[in-house]
Amino acid sequence: MPRKSIRLLIEGGRATQGPPIGSALSPLGLNLAEVVKAINDATKDFEGLTVPVEVVVDTESKAYEVRVSTPTTTTLILREAGAKEPSGDPANKKVGDITLEKAIKIAIVKKKELTAKTIKKALKCILGSAKSIGVTVEGRDPGEVIKEVEDGKYDELLSKYEHEWGEA
Repeated sequence: MPRKSIRLLIEGGRATQGPPIGSALSPLGLNLAEVVKAINDATKDFEGLTVPVEVVVDTESKAYEVRVSTPTTTTLILREAGAKEPSGDPANKKVGDITLEKAIKIAIVKKKELTAKTIKKALKCILGSAKSIGVTVEGRDPGEVIKEVEDGKYDELLSKYEHEWGEA
């Protein structure tokens, strides 16, 4: 079956029939309103963030599939911290703060892109990213929190999220 793949960057939950979607998909003869609704439904959890979206179209049957990637880890951390951009000097300038539970949720969202096999290892990746962009965790340096994660201090909390990690 002849397939065509269109890659787009869309603001989550806010796709429209105008460019870039309309100009990319109109030549393929798809129902634009239907495709836009499918994109918005698939990206609604990322409202306000730019999300990579791929629309894979069977050019004969006009069947299509919307594939959504998650925003970058940095983007997700900054959103949760209420910050606009990373710190240019993360050792000395902090741009925001997140809770440990928000960091865990980001790890779950990013599961497919991370190479971590466990939620504990994924959390350490997220905390490392927070440290590198000048975001603290519950008012503390993420490096300290990583050591506590390694020492098992948060094992009980992490166990509450194991089911979500398994489903992600």
